[in-house]
Amino acid sequence: MATETERMLAGELYDPSDRALAADRARARGIARRYDATSEAERDRRERLLRELFDAVGDDPTVQPPVRCDYGYNVAVGADFFANYGCVLLDSNPIEFGDRCLLGPGVHVYTPTHPIDPDERATGRERAEPVTVGDDVWIGGRAVLNPGVTVGDGAVIASGAVVTEGVPAGAVVGGNPARVIREIEGE
Repeated sequence: MATETERMLAGELYDPSDRALAADRARARGIARRYDATSEAERDRRERLLRELFDAVGDDPTVQPPVRCDYGYNVAVGADFFANYGCVLLDSNPIEFGDRCLLGPGVHVYTPTHPIDPDERATGRERAEPVTVGDDVWIGGRAVLNPGVTVGDGAVIASGAVVTEGVPAGAVVGGNPARVIREIEGE
């Protein structure tokens, strides 16, 4: 019989109130609180805490506090990753960022989703879909990436965009829902 954590990671319906999942979220909140209490001068401590919180961290990460995530162990960031203030990473399934990704302030990335059917939703169960972001992607402030989205290399997500579908490599997208505005030359 699968645990709720196994169901969550498999993208199946799971119970987020499960004790093991609640303990994992409490662990992540504790690490995030310690991270948020650090100063710019504590760069080494910040990196150690990020490596404790996230599954994988490339070289030279910068994450401006506060940072929020559900579990942390489903987040991977590549080399030279930069996240500005107030990012939220709801990682009930993997969230992966490639190298040289830039996140503006208040970017939200969501993997959990709830059933559309109200009776099924009333059970409190949810499921999650991964979010993958390629290399050299810039995500503007207050943008939202929804469950199951893949963003191609070199793409730009405009500030305030709500991304509900995959973004091609080298595209600039914006709006709600986000649509391709233009292709970046040379991509």
